[in-house]
Amino acid sequence: MTSSNPSQHPAQPGPGRRTVLAAAAGAVALTAGLPAVTPAAADTGTAAATRPPRIGTGWQRYVQGPASRAVRPERVLASAGDVRKPEALLKPGGARTVLRRPRPAPAPRWPEGTQASASSTHAGNNGNDGQPRTYDAANAIDGNPDTFWNDDTIAAFPDTLTVTLPQPRSMSGITVISNSDGVPTDFTVDVWVNGAWQTAATVSDNDVIQRAVPFTTTVSTTQVRITVTAVQDTPRGAFTRINEVWPEAVQPVVAPSVTVDFGKVVVGYPRVRFASASDNSPGVRLAFSETKQFLTDRSDFTRSDQSGVAAQGTDQFAVPAKGAEWTDRKGFQSGDKVYADGLHGFRYLRITLDAMASDAPAAQPWGTVEIDSVSLDFTAYVGTPATYRGWFLCSDDDLNRYWYGAAYTNELVTDTFRQDDVDPRNAWTASLEGKLVLHDGAKRDRDPYVGDLAVSARTLYLTHDDTAAAARNVLADLADHQRADGWIPPASIATYTLPLFDYPLWWITCSWDYVLYTGDRAYATRYYPNLLKVLDTWYPSVTDEAGLLSKGLNNTGGYGDYAFLGRTGRVTYYNALYVQALNDAARLARLLGHQADATRWTQRADAVKDAINSHLWDASSGAYLDSGTGAVRHAQDGNSLAVTAGVADTGRAQSALAHLDATTRRPYGNAFMDNDTIFDGASQRVYAFTSYPEIVARFTAGRADSALDQIRRTYGWMDAHDPGITNWEGIGPGGSLYEDAYTSMAHGWSTGVLPALTHHLLGARPTSPGYATWEVCPQPGDVSWAQGQLPTPHGPLRVAWENSGSVFRLEVEVPRGTRGTVALPGDSGRLTVRADGRRMWDGHRASDGTVGVEDGRVTITGLAPGTHTVTARRDG
Repeated sequence: MTSSNPSQHPAQPGPGRRTVLAAAAGAVALTAGLPAVTPAAADTGTAAATRPPRIGTGWQRYVQGPASRAVRPERVLASAGDVRKPEALLKPGGARTVLRRPRPAPAPRWPEGTQASASSTHAGNNGNDGQPRTYDAANAIDGNPDTFWNDDTIAAFPDTLTVTLPQPRSMSGITVISNSDGVPTDFTVDVWVNGAWQTAATVSDNDVIQRAVPFTTTVSTTQVRITVTAVQDTPRGAFTRINEVWPEAVQPVVAPSVTVDFGKVVVGYPRVRFASASDNSPGVRLAFSETKQFLTDRSDFTRSDQSGVAAQGTDQFAVPAKGAEWTDRKGFQSGDKVYADGLHGFRYLRITLDAMASDAPAAQPWGTVEIDSVSLDFTAYVGTPATYRGWFLCSDDDLNRYWYGAAYTNELVTDTFRQDDVDPRNAWTASLEGKLVLHDGAKRDRDPYVGDLAVSARTLYLTHDDTAAAARNVLADLADHQRADGWIPPASIATYTLPLFDYPLWWITCSWDYVLYTGDRAYATRYYPNLLKVLDTWYPSVTDEAGLLSKGLNNTGGYGDYAFLGRTGRVTYYNALYVQALNDAARLARLLGHQADATRWTQRADAVKDAINSHLWDASSGAYLDSGTGAVRHAQDGNSLAVTAGVADTGRAQSALAHLDATTRRPYGNAFMDNDTIFDGASQRVYAFTSYPEIVARFTAGRADSALDQIRRTYGWMDAHDPGITNWEGIGPGGSLYEDAYTSMAHGWSTGVLPALTHHLLGARPTSPGYATWEVCPQPGDVSWAQGQLPTPHGPLRVAWENSGSVFRLEVEVPRGTRGTVALPGDSGRLTVRADGRRMWDGHRASDGTVGVEDGRVTITGLAPGTHTVTARRDG
């Protein structure tokens, strides 16, 4: 799930593609009994392999999950200040890392009677912690660094703060203490001398909280004026915030800190073993980040930012003299002081000897601390080679890495729903507490959203289907909270009231997916009444005279969608998704014997399809309009789903994909809009969530090469840029983090590369509930060979193929209780096909009724349990 902040960051350097194609030397049978590459070549996945490894070997090296729940950092990234033996943090039980900081001198104070005034002052409120507070100019000279002056003109400058003394004072400089929620970056300091203002100092590009500002010369003055012309922009807004001004230039003592790198994004409870400390209760502060770009003394994200706890973006601990083994869990250490936020998703961890002023005397920002080790209690699903029930391997090393990077991303969001760890914005619910769920992100929002399940649940079913309950728990809980009018909430956030227009449709498609992959008929029966209510009550209430969904009807103008976009009226994305949901619902209805419902929904889907093509096809651009009202634009989501849901015929599908090629292609993926009429930068933003159906659409339309190209650009960019491996929530202009530090860098909705490669490149997918029937329809593109395993309720479905020279060779290992179809790539008129040694097709005629031609491909139906080898030899 994404928020609506369109803030961006500059471009990063592009990725270098690191592709290893292990081209086969000839037509090699993919059977376990034939010779394979040496174990060394299979294990390393290097270009030394000249043919596919033995089926089931070689893929294990790509698995990213930790070996156990105790995870340790891989290296020390940096240290600062007085730190001894920082590397000792990596090896417990030996030498110890020591952080030292002298007791600071008392802060300089203004004389009694000093006053402060400002150009504007933000109105008082309850702050972030629910406690009344003010933002008056006087806060900047009160000696309390936890209060501050906040101007009242967001992103408008200049802002001025004037300090007036009761009598002249000789001054050689000042110190400006600002706020971790954004420091003044550019400002001047003027002093009142001889009846006029004169500039004493100018500061630019400031990025520190404590800024010493020496004057060019010592002056005697009764007034000091600070004029701010630029500040750091933060999620809390571009305000000028100054906590304290001191009447001397005081250089800060560098707080001792050590930053460790866990090598990839991890999630769980940090654990620090303190060997000892000085007897003044020295404080430590932990700051977390998924990227080095946003690694500071403040975490890139913490739930306390949203929950009202004044924690200033770090987790605190006061170290006792005898030491302690501290697990960072949510709560206060001493009454209402020394707060820790608990669970975090991060790659980098910074430990600093420091303490908040408001935590005194429970914690002090000075002293000595000895640390034995740092680790993490990993809370998410631990995916090891032994736990994978489905796997994938192919001749392109990059694609293998992206597949397992997606699997690991999804493991990070497969976790237990716990009150202390979920989104604090009224997302906790007793009905999910303690249950396994699929959260949307590792660090945020950590709440299960049903739209995310449209991707992350498929990823789960194809890797660790023994945890399919994680998807069922979410789907069932949302259905149990269905509104009286039929609308189904998107998530538990806001006590199940967040108004999204599209997510009830995703609940339908995800429910079908769950039944399709697992065969859980009991779920289908239990929640079929909810399906009836959402399709036959709520969506008809937002349907217009043309039969199209129209956002705005029935008081839905303020409803959002997956990206909180301000779209109204007839939107192609909503209606194409409606067609998909109606057809998926009809499949569920037929499964349960409700033929009349299935017929009604299928007919409605056909009517909506015709209306989309009549009202939303833009012939001049050769693509579907994003919306029938407002500015003309064409969106990735609507055009892609129109192809995958069968709304677009062959001609429209090819035209729409060509339009996206021409208008949205970026080095880091395909943008989700072809222009910026919906918001600035929309044509530069990439969502892997909406890229997934476009990738599927390209495979479906016979454009395997362009599908693979889009995968390599999108996932290659994420893989090659910090934090590496995991899949980002979104990508902004130039390949940036599209919502700065707030961006989730391990997001389940972005893992579509995994089902895309399994279902379309490898080509295997279920076609009826529980894999009772399935199909294998490989779309090789430029890939030489691929193999993989799909977990089914009946046992593994194994597939391996090799495309070399004039022969395409396919092996399928069929589990008992299932039957399937294979469809071979290539022009049926130029193929000779054999199955298990028997000629099935000679380029013109079939040997029996199990062989046919569909969409130009030779198909063989009714493959029974056992192992089958099929070869297709191309004439010429």
